[in-house]
Amino acid sequence: MLRSSIYHRPKNNFAYAYDEETLHIRLQAQKGDLQDVTLIHGDPYIWENGEWIYSTSSMKLVGSDDLFDYWQAIICPPHARLRYGFICNDGKESLTYTERGFFEDVPTHCHYYFAFPFLNKIDVFSPPSWVKDTVWYQIFPERFGNGNPKLNPTNTLSWGETPTQSSFFGGDFEGVINHLDHLIELGINGIYFTPIFKAMTNHKYDTIDYFEIDPHFGDKETFKRLVDECHKRDIKIMLDAVFNHSGYYFEPFQDVIKYGESSKYKDWFHIAKFPLNPGNQLSYRTFSFEPTMPKLNTENKDVQNYLLEVAEYWIREFDIDGWRLDVANEVDHHFWRLFRNRVKAIKPDAYILGEIWHDAMPWLQGDQFDAVMNYRFTNAAIDFFAKKQTTVEQFQNELVHVLQSYPQHVNEVAFNLLGSHDTARILTVCEEDTNRLKLLYLFQLSFTGTPCIYYGDEIGMTGGDDPLCRKCMEWDENKQDLELFHFVQKLISLRQQSPAFSKGEFSFHAINESLVSYRKTLGDEELLIIINPTNRSLKVKFPTSFADSIDLWTNKHVSNDLMLNENEFVIMRKMK
Repeated sequence: MLRSSIYHRPKNNFAYAYDEETLHIRLQAQKGDLQDVTLIHGDPYIWENGEWIYSTSSMKLVGSDDLFDYWQAIICPPHARLRYGFICNDGKESLTYTERGFFEDVPTHCHYYFAFPFLNKIDVFSPPSWVKDTVWYQIFPERFGNGNPKLNPTNTLSWGETPTQSSFFGGDFEGVINHLDHLIELGINGIYFTPIFKAMTNHKYDTIDYFEIDPHFGDKETFKRLVDECHKRDIKIMLDAVFNHSGYYFEPFQDVIKYGESSKYKDWFHIAKFPLNPGNQLSYRTFSFEPTMPKLNTENKDVQNYLLEVAEYWIREFDIDGWRLDVANEVDHHFWRLFRNRVKAIKPDAYILGEIWHDAMPWLQGDQFDAVMNYRFTNAAIDFFAKKQTTVEQFQNELVHVLQSYPQHVNEVAFNLLGSHDTARILTVCEEDTNRLKLLYLFQLSFTGTPCIYYGDEIGMTGGDDPLCRKCMEWDENKQDLELFHFVQKLISLRQQSPAFSKGEFSFHAINESLVSYRKTLGDEELLIIINPTNRSLKVKFPTSFADSIDLWTNKHVSNDLMLNENEFVIMRKMK
């Protein structure tokens, strides 16, 4: 037994409260090393005749990546307390793993064991339940629809021309309102807007005034009408909060430029020396090295109060449903804890989403964010389905690693995207092969989490990196890929028809090295989804338990002699 590979910590993704009664306990071990694992568990205060009383439960192998196996047990401690350890068996020896190390005999005193001291209700991470049922649609407001030409900026280009990084096309809130039926037809029930506040650029990530709508988009009255129209259609609204940095023309920064060390706002920013020099040798910190985006000092009380009032204002006055937090990993944790407390105090079920491109466990412990943008999922799915750069095994290993990096209820609300305003269009990444894109959508919309579609991707829009990924939405149906639209529409409808398809427990189920196959299970419903991403036909041998099952996609019985052609799939459904 390779003791050095066996790992557990009584916190984070290894031991957590899933709800007010249930604990999830995980153990990591070298891949293939252990034959079985048994959890020893008991209340630290229950003893009989001088001996600690404990029970045992078998742990389930819930996944494997390239290095490790992950074992899990689900326990409901009757008194909300738990001491626990692991009996690890590799077929040759059996050792008990505890907080104090390994023992050949099972220790009889609870002090040897790992502790979950008490399952306190207030400590249970509780993301908004509605997010699990949400399919998001990201809108870049300047490029979605021009509904009020009177608001057009100077030198507005004709809708559909090739964009540059500085061009304007007149997209606005009226344009969104005019096309809400498109979203309803697709099945969307959540909109994520990139920034809408007053700014100089077309992308609006250089905020001038956090309390004002950009006049090219409309006014507060129009925005309120947009939110109301969306809510009438059961569509949630999430706005983009750029709190890491402001824009160059943000009034406090302009005051610093004008008055220097005498400015009352000098401590609102990270300034090394005066005078400011927005050239090659910046004397103030910025987003990246962009001189027009000075970094805000969120440790300053006045900055905190200002930004927290912004967060409250748009919820209180306009009833938005969530905040997406830009460059969230570069803002201090203390500020995000304040942010969560203020936001949840006025809207407990608001969704707080952080933009983090790497492992995000420090932000996902229940005191800061509800979720992060799941770029690790994005990269794994794109590398496999779109770019064909990885094998089935590598793809599965990476996704298991992602799932095991976080608690289950964090995964259930993870923001799963395939593309955005920061990346090339997903169809372009797929080399304009819609078959690859269809398989990507199938996997995205059936994977654990809340999926997001970037505007226009559902109709086959193409484009490389910025600015080409920010083309105007194509509203001419003769130029839309309507077959792709209806394919995505049907997948979204399956999320509504089949609870297991959208929210079922996910696990890979190996059939052969060329096929991607996985189970989704919820209650009495079980799905086996098999995807053939190759360029050849493959005969499929599936478990006999799925014999005579129904294909959820075609609504036909699945043949025992199942053959999947290239880029084909089957969604086998059975009821227990």
